[in-house]
Amino acid sequence: MKIKSLMIPDPITITEKASVAEAIELMKVNSIRHLPVVGKNKILKGFVTLADLKQGLIPSMIGGVSLDDLMIKNPVTVAPDEDVEIAAQKIYKNKIGGMPVVKGNKLVGIITVTDILGAFINMMGILTASSRIDVVVGEKPGSVKKALQIIHDNGGDIISVGMTANPKRSKRTYYFRLSPCRTTGIRKALEKEGFKVESAMD
Repeated sequence: MKIKSLMIPDPITITEKASVAEAIELMKVNSIRHLPVVGKNKILKGFVTLADLKQGLIPSMIGGVSLDDLMIKNPVTVAPDEDVEIAAQKIYKNKIGGMPVVKGNKLVGIITVTDILGAFINMMGILTASSRIDVVVGEKPGSVKKALQIIHDNGGDIISVGMTANPKRSKRTYYFRLSPCRTTGIRKALEKEGFKVESAMD
């Protein structure tokens, strides 16, 4: 999935000449927490968050702090044609809530952690009615395929599959999300073949 399919295109922006109070008001009126700062032709100049602006509000009223002082001048960015996983990695590694989407130096959108979380929830089918079975799978070739076959043969209709990401573990837990069903028979069949079922949810 590409970032351009998730991003908010043509986001609300502000110029670096605006005051801190104006920026806060713009964010409150539009219920947003991230605001790109742009120059002519939507060239990205910086990025500000509501938290940063609130901290600088009182100093700005005294006259010592401007929007230019508070904005992040070299923000973390992504391109619209990058995969959503890239955006997720950048947000996680940099501990940020959102970032501008740029094509060259021009702002074309914004993407937030909420947008990304929504995409992953949708892909995993978490909000749809479903059952789940968590299975520990070893490194033996064909183990995952065998588990999939057992689930299928015992009436499990697989919606999505996730797994633990720790490569140092010799065994990984696979999370099989299924269309609503009774998981008792599937669990017994997996355990009979030597798989450890950590949990199951009808």
